[in-house]
Amino acid sequence: MGESITEGTIINWLINEGDTFDEGDIILEVATDKVDNEVPAPASGTLNKILFQTKDVVPVGEVIAVLEVSQEVKSSNKKKVIPSDSEKSQNKKKEVKRPKTPQNSSIEKFSISNANTFFSPLIIKIAKEHHISFEELARIPATGHEGRLRKSDVFQYIEDGRPYKFAQPIAEKDPTAYRIPQLQFDKGKGKVIEMDRMRQMIADHMVYSKHTSPHVTAYVEADMTSMVNWRNANKVAFQEKYGERLTFTPLFVEAVAKAVKDFPNINASVDGNTIIVKEDINIGMATALPSGNLIVPVVKNADTKDLKTIASEVNVLAGKARGNQLAGDDIKGSTFTISNVGTFGSVMGTPIINQPEVAILALGIIKKRPEVITTEKGDEIAIRSMMYLSLSFDHRVVDGFLGGSFVRRVADYFEQFDTNRTI
Repeated sequence: MGESITEGTIINWLINEGDTFDEGDIILEVATDKVDNEVPAPASGTLNKILFQTKDVVPVGEVIAVLEVSQEVKSSNKKKVIPSDSEKSQNKKKEVKRPKTPQNSSIEKFSISNANTFFSPLIIKIAKEHHISFEELARIPATGHEGRLRKSDVFQYIEDGRPYKFAQPIAEKDPTAYRIPQLQFDKGKGKVIEMDRMRQMIADHMVYSKHTSPHVTAYVEADMTSMVNWRNANKVAFQEKYGERLTFTPLFVEAVAKAVKDFPNINASVDGNTIIVKEDINIGMATALPSGNLIVPVVKNADTKDLKTIASEVNVLAGKARGNQLAGDDIKGSTFTISNVGTFGSVMGTPIINQPEVAILALGIIKKRPEVITTEKGDEIAIRSMMYLSLSFDHRVVDGFLGGSFVRRVADYFEQFDTNRTI
């Protein structure tokens, strides 16, 4: 299932109890938090018993079904060439001492024997016929020139029962790598609360993001007075006209989408050594669920929608989140995320990037305070509504100029809000 996968959900059984199948037939489909997988039959046989049903969540390594393997082998696998006596004598002369593979099929760890990852077309063809992955091929002891894998190596490995089929790799020690010290901390005593599945996924996602992206955070301050005054003056009329509540979130989404359009490289993801600049501008809104867990519903194509439509979608998504009714499509496809930490009274935040995006914007609390402003009379002290914006960005692909310019542009759109705008 992958290194970070600890469990999967059974989507569908394609074969019922008592049904027969051939090697390679798809028996069931399994979903993880990353991808859906088709599970092929390891050999021909009969499905005797199903131990977990559709929609059951099963830990990796658990037995999910009992199969009765047929003794019959496909005719294509039965073919065997019997050499003549002269050929036998020649083969004995050419016999190569082959590294023995362990006979214990329950082996749990392995070291890669075949470090050369080149495989000939013949080896690949044999591997496909026997459903051997490239990872498993790399484990087979090789006797060819310069460590190349030979056809006879693969057949010998199959004859030995494929002992490395389910083995896990032993990580090679890097002498230059940082080692986490094994410190024994006093964790204290108290109520022990088991993480639910969503909290575990959030924890994994956050740790992965910090491990993957070098986070840098840029801060700016915005004078929100014009936007605050306009909203206060129009929120009642907006609701009466459109039947929608006008919170600050739709105004934030609208301004951020405009800034993303101005700086398209902030609307991207990283794929190895390439950068994918997204065509669509889908703004995710980090939202707290009643359970306290976090989820990110998405306003799709936010740059193409007017304020009424954005407000309607924000209200619908927020309502679904509060009622635990968000569908899969509601939380897919985000290209840039905002987190309104001001909702909880926070002055500012240092958000963690929502992978695979390259930046996330945190919006602090809007707070009135005295500020020095320039008027026709000169510098004066006035009461203004101020807010801090903090942009965390992936420094692999977003440099300080782009990150700083983008967050400044968002603040400019907030400050230059048109107070004469009609609803």
